[in-house]
Amino acid sequence: MPTILVTNDDGVFTPGLLALKQALEPIADVMVLAPERNWSASSHIKTMHKPVRVQSTILSDGSPAYSSSGSPTDCVALVMGGVLGVVPDLVVAGVNAGHNLGIDVTYSGTVACAMEAVIKGVPGIAVSTSFFADGTEDAHQVRRMAAEVARNVAMQVLERGLPPYTLMNLNVPGVPASLLQGLRVTRMGHRHYDANEVVARHDPYGRPYYWLGGSNPEDEDDLDTDVGAVKHGYVSLTPISLDMTNYGFLRELQEWGISSPVR
Repeated sequence: MPTILVTNDDGVFTPGLLALKQALEPIADVMVLAPERNWSASSHIKTMHKPVRVQSTILSDGSPAYSSSGSPTDCVALVMGGVLGVVPDLVVAGVNAGHNLGIDVTYSGTVACAMEAVIKGVPGIAVSTSFFADGTEDAHQVRRMAAEVARNVAMQVLERGLPPYTLMNLNVPGVPASLLQGLRVTRMGHRHYDANEVVARHDPYGRPYYWLGGSNPEDEDDLDTDVGAVKHGYVSLTPISLDMTNYGFLRELQEWGISSPVR
């Protein structure tokens, strides 16, 4: 059987990670190494100037796992570097508590796990959903459904592979299975945030402090995009390339005639 690393950015003990691990066990040998705390919106951060520790632990279903003091990206790098004695055939990150759509993939620690996998030479899948009543049966069903969709995607990726420097970004609507409209292969869409997302407050001593990122986005309705598909009840599957060159702008930029200093 192939080996799959399951990780996340929400922390090793989150129910989304457990649901994903359990869903993938019928198709692979699954190992778990995830952060010991929440690293949401950490993006592709790496620990380079202090030690990173790995500890054995037990998940709530009694199965063994590992946690790390490092970031989500660190977790993938550690495993790919042989810390657990096996290099996986696939890395699957999630199930994230919140969608990663449009430009949000640049903030996402979940997507960064898949990126690190691709950089290290194995396919990566990021899996996300959204639920608003955590701890309820509805939240459990949504997580399990997202994990089952992820298993289907993982089976295809293991069989077919992915192009170089390409990851899969999977987003499942936070709705009951009966309301799902199906799956759409999509491109990244546009999310529009309120420019004034900084909330200023004062502590008891009168000193200012700030909250960031509290605004709700407006999502486009285009069903060919990830944000539009999820908005209308579809599972979104988006191939994302790590080559972020704007090829359409290359020729125009060359025509700018920018020169370097002559020394």
